Amino acid sequence: MAGTAGTPGTPRVLRAMNDRAALDLLLEHGPLSRARIGKLTGLSKPTASQLLARLEAAGLVRVTGTTEGRPGPGAQLYAVEPGAAYAAGLDVTPGRIRAAVADLTGRTVGRYELPTPAEGPEGPAHSVVRQVTDALDGAVRSAGLTRGAIRRLVIGTPGAFDPNTGRLRYASHLPGWHSPALLDELAAALPMPVGYENDVNLVALAEQRLGAARGHGDFVLLWNEAGLGAALVLGGRLHRGWTGGAGEVGFLPVPGTPLVRQVTRANRGGYQELAGAQELPGLARALGVPDIPSGPYPEVARELLARAADHAGGPHRELLRSYATRLATGLAALVSVLDPELVVLGGSALTAGGEVLRALIQAELAELAAARPRLVLGDIREQPVLRGALEAALAATRDEVFDTAR
Repeated sequence: MAGTAGTPGTPRVLRAMNDRAALDLLLEHGPLSRARIGKLTGLSKPTASQLLARLEAAGLVRVTGTTEGRPGPGAQLYAVEPGAAYAAGLDVTPGRIRAAVADLTGRTVGRYELPTPAEGPEGPAHSVVRQVTDALDGAVRSAGLTRGAIRRLVIGTPGAFDPNTGRLRYASHLPGWHSPALLDELAAALPMPVGYENDVNLVALAEQRLGAARGHGDFVLLWNEAGLGAALVLGGRLHRGWTGGAGEVGFLPVPGTPLVRQVTRANRGGYQELAGAQELPGLARALGVPDIPSGPYPEVARELLARAADHAGGPHRELLRSYATRLATGLAALVSVLDPELVVLGGSALTAGGEVLRALIQAELAELAAARPRLVLGDIREQPVLRGALEAALAATRDEVFDTAR
């Protein structure tokens, strides 16, 4: 007896599974012919033809050209219809909000950056709502769209929204985002579903989908920019923890620094004090590094590390060695507990040191921890939080739009 619609194994569900497989192949490979789609999916030519006709009628694929270079008429090439849906992402910091819109293929079609002047320690929720909507609308206008065209939005922030209370934790430096009414205010102001994610988690998602962690189901991303953080991917999925605070390693007590108490009030901890980017100028002075630059410490750290990586020895090399030891000290605690397959090093206070710093950290970690994960530099260097937010929004959007069984 035939099952009801939606039951696993029914023709409708099998068709939907084949549809999704074909759409995923088109996203991965770009334009493909009917014959190529049939070969990659294992479908017969008639079934592949029916599938493509069905997806074209649904507005999910389009003909983009024909094959060339072979005798006879060229075969039609099919691709995902970029305008079938749009998703958006926001990267929030205390000083600005970056927004971007991507089409269904993942191509960024609109960008906007909104400066966010500092307010009081809390700030009214409606002010944050206005900032979010203004940033989103700027990116939407840049894409030539309206807000209603966006199927899903993902917002990346420092810290994390506690799933038990709905309040932002671990980010006391983000003015206005701690109101208990904020998520309700945003839901009322925005017409699309909204997701919230920790910024470093989004960097890990970008690396997992597009960068150095592709194909890896267990890895740690260590991030060092304006602050130290980590993202934990276990069994292919982000591990967020009970309150969303998994990976807040800046608070980690480590040897080499005084024990920090009341860490959430101080917004810092031992590992941040030992290996945060703000420690590099002082470390460089102590080692006799000449011509130490001035300015915001992420930029200073980037310049110091890049310059040190270009020198063969002297105080510059000692700076890299000392900093590698500090970074490996906290990393040893992480890998000893998690035993990951891979560690991805991200953020300018890590990647600016390049392969030289990576190799030094790897060697130090081998001395400090029994686990021996491979260390690699992150590949996603341009606005990785925003790229991760777009990837998260696109994943949910594709799951919805590509579900032809509905």
